[in-house]
Amino acid sequence: MGAAYTVLGRTFQPHQLALITLGSVVLLVMPKPWNPKPQHPSINASSPAEEKFVKEYLSKHLKEEKH
Repeated sequence: MGAAYTVLGRTFQPHQLALITLGSVVLLVMPKPWNPKPQHPSINASSPAEEKFVKEYLSKHLKEEKH
């Protein structure tokens, strides 16, 4: 066998340390799927007509973005 490293009283082979390091980096960098999705900010309209206009505007432009 090749060289072995002792970490906290346990013996590890170099390939084991490499896999542990890669796994740790992936877990730290990968986005967390269980986090809540960002929500859109609320519409603080001064009148119902203004709120209706903003909602229609957003829905129209979000539809155009998807196409």
